[in-house]
Amino acid sequence: MSATTAVPATGAAMRRNVRLLFFCQALMNSAVVGQATMGALIGYSLVENKALATLPMALQMAATMAASIPAGMVFARLGRRAGFLLGATGSFLGSLTFAFGIWEASFLIYCLGAIPAGLGFGIAQHYRFAAAEVATPDYRPRAIALVMAGGVMAAALGPELVKHSKDLFAPFLFLGTYLILAVMPLVCMALLSVVALPPAPPRAANATPVMEIVARPAFLTAALAGAVAYGVMNLLMTSTPLEMMLCGFGVPASATVIQAHAVSMFAPGFVTGRLIGRFGTRPVIMAGVVLNAACVGLALMGKEFHHFTAALVALGLGWNLMFTGATTLLAEAHSPAERVRAQTANDFIVFGTVACTAFGSGLLHAAGGWFVLNLLVLPALAFALWRVSRRPARLA
Repeated sequence: MSATTAVPATGAAMRRNVRLLFFCQALMNSAVVGQATMGALIGYSLVENKALATLPMALQMAATMAASIPAGMVFARLGRRAGFLLGATGSFLGSLTFAFGIWEASFLIYCLGAIPAGLGFGIAQHYRFAAAEVATPDYRPRAIALVMAGGVMAAALGPELVKHSKDLFAPFLFLGTYLILAVMPLVCMALLSVVALPPAPPRAANATPVMEIVARPAFLTAALAGAVAYGVMNLLMTSTPLEMMLCGFGVPASATVIQAHAVSMFAPGFVTGRLIGRFGTRPVIMAGVVLNAACVGLALMGKEFHHFTAALVALGLGWNLMFTGATTLLAEAHSPAERVRAQTANDFIVFGTVACTAFGSGLLHAAGGWFVLNLLVLPALAFALWRVSRRPARLA
């Protein structure tokens, strides 16, 4: 195998690599799903100013955004394996720091845990890009969708861990959960030792400037769709456990709703690639926009358990269609030599948006309530629908 050959591109070897990436994605997402269930509740219990309850999640998303640049450098210089090992290490240290913050009842320490955790989450987002790189062009949408479907395992595992381990070290609520979540990235490291991953790309003598890549219509559409998909999802998901708590629901109920949401986020990955192959990328993204709008309608119909569940299921389905479609569009917006710079720029935009929504979620919920919070996502969805319907995906 030459230095520029990534991995075997056809047959059983390709599918084996996709399966291993599926499990790596599942393990790394378990901590994120668990954090979505616990983070706002722990923040609410540790901080006096309740508007800051979602600050740890906001810091985690800011770290995820910031991780895109060093991650791009590591991927470009050392290859995918070194980058993913760095991400697993960050996730491990983040879980331990979260646990220490709970032990010390310190909101500051708990917030500090969000920094390495965000680094790990940011780097883990590149598993979907690695899936595109190990697959042949005709199999690429399915490979991306299947690796993203690793979140199904995380959806089943993360909330269940929260429900069954939250009282392991009572009265330190959720301490045991974080100690268990620290094991997940260690298992991921073991899988990374056997999966075949692309090496660092060859360095081009005249590299395309990042701004030239960012200015391409296909890139702009992909980045916008990804940012709106993740931003809307994060804004509403982060506030749901808080709203449920204010409505009298306990941790098991909110964990069940987050679990249903997470399953709906990732389970469609088994078919989304086929839908893109049959109907095209842009129609699938537009269907995701419609589902996200339906989430708002369902959320505003009432505040019973089934209202929260139905709304977040629609939200998860919409996210999957939009984000998988956006990732597929991004793969068509750059050449192989440009992949790391394009992916880094894309994730900086996407997770910068997510960081803003994570912080804004607590502020908006405290200031305007559940009704206003839901209505505010509609303009962003309308703009994404307009952009995707007008701009065809093309390389330049």
